Amino acid sequence: MQRFLTWFTHLYPVWLVVLVAIALVHPPTFSWFAGHWVVWAMSIVMLGMGFTLTIDDFRRLLRMPGSLTLGFLAHYTIMPLTGWLLARVLHLEPGFAVGLILVASCPSGTASNVVSYLARADVALAVAVTLTSTLFAFVMTPLWCEHLAGHYVPVDAWKLCLSTLRVAVAPVVIGVLCNWRFPRTVAKVGQFGPAVSVLAIILITAGIVAINAEAVKANAARLAIAALGLHVVGFVLGYFVARLLRYPASVARTISIEVGMQNGGLAATLARENFPLLPLAAVPAVFSGVAQNLIGSIIAAFWRARPVAPVSASAEVPVAAEGTVES
Repeated sequence: MQRFLTWFTHLYPVWLVVLVAIALVHPPTFSWFAGHWVVWAMSIVMLGMGFTLTIDDFRRLLRMPGSLTLGFLAHYTIMPLTGWLLARVLHLEPGFAVGLILVASCPSGTASNVVSYLARADVALAVAVTLTSTLFAFVMTPLWCEHLAGHYVPVDAWKLCLSTLRVAVAPVVIGVLCNWRFPRTVAKVGQFGPAVSVLAIILITAGIVAINAEAVKANAARLAIAALGLHVVGFVLGYFVARLLRYPASVARTISIEVGMQNGGLAATLARENFPLLPLAAVPAVFSGVAQNLIGSIIAAFWRARPVAPVSASAEVPVAAEGTVES
């Protein structure tokens, strides 16, 4: 069973593309997956993320203040501003523009931790950045959306805040508490977590595509460019900002991944809940999911073939003081 679950999880990009293709060709196949289905599916994904975290993960935050702060600030500045700029440059219609900005304003997802592991980056730092960006998403996501997407449509920041708390933060906290109080039970249930998360995300994506199939087909080129541009800029600037501040390559790689990868499933869920008059706002999350997984897998393979000496994420030592470190 475990071998099958691992196999299923590793083929996530394949299942994503297959289900999206089916949803485009025959929308009724997945158009039923909407409304409360989406909310519950995303809550299960975030609960699964909580199951993988322990109290020690929170203690670890205190041992990496500099790199963690850099990852958090870079994520919540580079991506929202890039999303807003691309929406303006590409002249996206309000629905797509709001959706792109929402994607860019969301926290990083658990996929970034997997990519960090595959890339031989600093996994502890990756988990810490994902954790903090998720826990503070109820503040950062509504704040950026109100200021950047408010130019296109009125944004109810308070409603978005409560929605983010309910869908993202609360399930993670519940998962952590369950893992703390019932570790053995969570360990047994947790083995199904990654596969269930994959299933949930691809169903959310397929449902959004099915409902907006014609709009996806008509705007595929511009949305693909927007999604690829958003994530390429995130990966590149995340890396070079860290290197510019003289962090070691292992930390810079982690920051790059954490900045460049977003929680697209959360973005889609929040779009459906908070912008019901803009059904197209959920569509950019679909293109974002495909783009970031494609770029992330390429980067992971490239960096895995070019390993660097591991450096503790708590090391705030400038690269110049360490000697030569490979980029």
